[in-house]
Amino acid sequence: MLKLVPVTFIATVLSLALIDNPSATLAGTCASKCGSRPVQFTPGQRVRLEVVNTTSGLVKLEKLQGTAAIPLQPGQKLRLEQGDGTQPNISLVFWDETGLPLKAVVSKLNFGTLRLEIRPGNSYPGDRSLYILNDGRVNVF
Repeated sequence: MLKLVPVTFIATVLSLALIDNPSATLAGTCASKCGSRPVQFTPGQRVRLEVVNTTSGLVKLEKLQGTAAIPLQPGQKLRLEQGDGTQPNISLVFWDETGLPLKAVVSKLNFGTLRLEIRPGNSYPGDRSLYILNDGRVNVF
C-alpha cells in the first residue's frame, strides 16, 4: 500500500499539470497554420515558365550563365520553354536595372506552366533567382 501512494500522487500531479497546459498535451494538425503547399512539378516534366514584370522599372533576366541578359519592360510578359526536364536544376537570375529590391511570387497556372511574377520588394537585397530542381521542386532565393 505504501508503494501505491507515491505512484498515485505522481500520476495525479502530472494529470493536473497537463490539464492546466492543454497545448502541451494536444498535438494538432497544421491545417489552419501550414500556409500554402509549395509549388512542385513531376520530375522530368516539361515546364513552361511565364515571367511577368509588375514593377515600374526595367528588370533583366538571365537564363543561363554566360548568355546575354533579357530586358523585361514594366508590364511585359515573357514565356520561356524549359526543355524536357532532363536538364538538371534550371535557374533564372533576375534583377532591377536600378538596383531596387524585388519580390518574386511563383504560382502554378496549370499542369505544365509556372508563373513568376516579379513585384517591387520592400527589403534589401530581395529575391534574385528562381531554381527549378530536377526533383520537381521550385525555390526562390
